[in-house]
Amino acid sequence: MASPITPSTGLGSGLAIGDIVTALVNSDKLAKQTQITTQTKLVTTKISGIGTLQSAMTAFQTALTNLGKTDTPAFAGYAAKASDATKLTVTSDNSAVPGTYSINVKNLATASSVASASFAGGTTSAIPSGDLTLTQNGIDTKITIPTGATLASVAKQINAQSATSNISANIITDDNGSRLVFSSTVTGKGTDITASSTTSSEFNIVAGAKLDPASKTSAGYINAQAVDASLTVNGLTITSASNTIDKSLGGVSMTLLGTDTSTVTVSGNNDGLKTSLQTFVDAYNAVVKAVASVTKATVSDTPDKTTGATVTAAALTGDAMPRSILSAIRDQLVTAGAPGGISVLSQLGITTGQSDGTLSLDAKKFATAMDQGLAGDVQQLFSGTDSTNGLLSRMKAAITPYTQTGGIFDTRKTSLNKQQTDLTTQQAALDLRVTTMTATLTAKYNAMDLLVGQLKASATSITSFFDSLNAQQSG
Repeated sequence: MASPITPSTGLGSGLAIGDIVTALVNSDKLAKQTQITTQTKLVTTKISGIGTLQSAMTAFQTALTNLGKTDTPAFAGYAAKASDATKLTVTSDNSAVPGTYSINVKNLATASSVASASFAGGTTSAIPSGDLTLTQNGIDTKITIPTGATLASVAKQINAQSATSNISANIITDDNGSRLVFSSTVTGKGTDITASSTTSSEFNIVAGAKLDPASKTSAGYINAQAVDASLTVNGLTITSASNTIDKSLGGVSMTLLGTDTSTVTVSGNNDGLKTSLQTFVDAYNAVVKAVASVTKATVSDTPDKTTGATVTAAALTGDAMPRSILSAIRDQLVTAGAPGGISVLSQLGITTGQSDGTLSLDAKKFATAMDQGLAGDVQQLFSGTDSTNGLLSRMKAAITPYTQTGGIFDTRKTSLNKQQTDLTTQQAALDLRVTTMTATLTAKYNAMDLLVGQLKASATSITSFFDSLNAQQSG
């Protein structure tokens, strides 16, 4: 049986067959392999560069969103603070006026909580089919009870509609049996829940009826009916159906948490404004630096050992997209927005660096701007007077084409991933060609080696014959 091992040196010819085949194969694949390797490195580097930009832009977008939240205004010129945050929390907007206010919360707004009569069978009590109607603020919520229902399944039906009805149900089992307890997320006087049923009289709850816990047949409100919040601001009485008071103290929103007296102080928000401005500056600069990192070529005094080049391109050097990103966000810094006392960031001490394009906040210039009474205009500059003319909304609109699903980043990554897949396919095809070519050339050289060996053997045989013949003639 022939040996499967191919010798590196031909036994017949003495040639280095393995080296010859390797040299021929490498010569054949060199150009294509160089192309695939170069393109793969380029595509991989670009994908990484796109990822760097996308990460920075997403972080910038998140910062813009957080700075633009209306429930916690980041650029309010004035800040409100309560003396006891466990009893009262406050926020202020740009219309707040400096001052000190005494807030005395007498009672909180409460929600309705009512209970049905008791069901002796507990949660599995059989409920006849029919209709159960819950009423709150004159609005009816109808529950159609199917055949085979139980107290537990009725509660589940009610809770399935709670998102729209604002009424939920739970089952409480006491010494007298199980009651269906209805609760609401709506607060204020007159919001008590009533119920009427065509199925079970236990569900019927009439307005103004108080529950007697000792009675199995009693149904009604638990402990007390829903009431409005009652408080005074500097001695002036305020009544509210909600525990969030938005309109009573100009520019200040109060959330009542407990009954007590608190002091609310409204003062200049210089520190808060400075922090918010710095947050904006840092998020903006992160984008600028990310663009620089993926576009700025590296210059070296020592030439590359392979290429001899002294300049190494970055991931996206020469690519137009990073430049378009910078152009888009820089344009918003100089675009006129909502009219007001501040038209450019430099009025707040924010300037653009000439060497790298990053922003910087000068603390002294900012303090001067605040001394000039510009604090109230900062909110208008960033948040605008509508949903489109503030700096934050304009910046978000400028970067959305890049960051949105299916946007420029996604499109570029999809294209690069396809190129990467194509290159992988080309590499597999080249590897197969190399394998096939190696096997073919090895077989051919082995055949040649065998033939040379046979010819050498024949030549040796002929030479021996003539040598023998000459020896006989000489004798």
